[in-house]
Amino acid sequence: MSAQEPGLDLHEWISRYESLEPDLRDDPAAALPELRRLIEEMLQDSGYEIDDPVAREGDDPEVFATFASARELALRSERDGIDPSDVGEAVHGFVSVYEHLIAARPGQ
Repeated sequence: MSAQEPGLDLHEWISRYESLEPDLRDDPAAALPELRRLIEEMLQDSGYEIDDPVAREGDDPEVFATFASARELALRSERDGIDPSDVGEAVHGFVSVYEHLIAARPGQ
């Protein structure tokens, strides 16, 4: 977990995401690796294992299934490239996880 104040993490996450938004619109495949890294860091800072993102009590397990699917697509895209519709699916999945984590983070 992060040693920073929760509000500082939240501010940093929002700032990083907002800086990615233009690239996500203009060239989502190129922005996907940075979005993946942001979501992974957010999950880690929130106390989750990214290689086994099991939902904790009270969490929506669908969020973590969404993360796992988006991450698999993103990693495959970084290795081999994928269909643009799969890039869009990965971005959409990561955005869903981002919104979940932002809503759940104290210090808003």
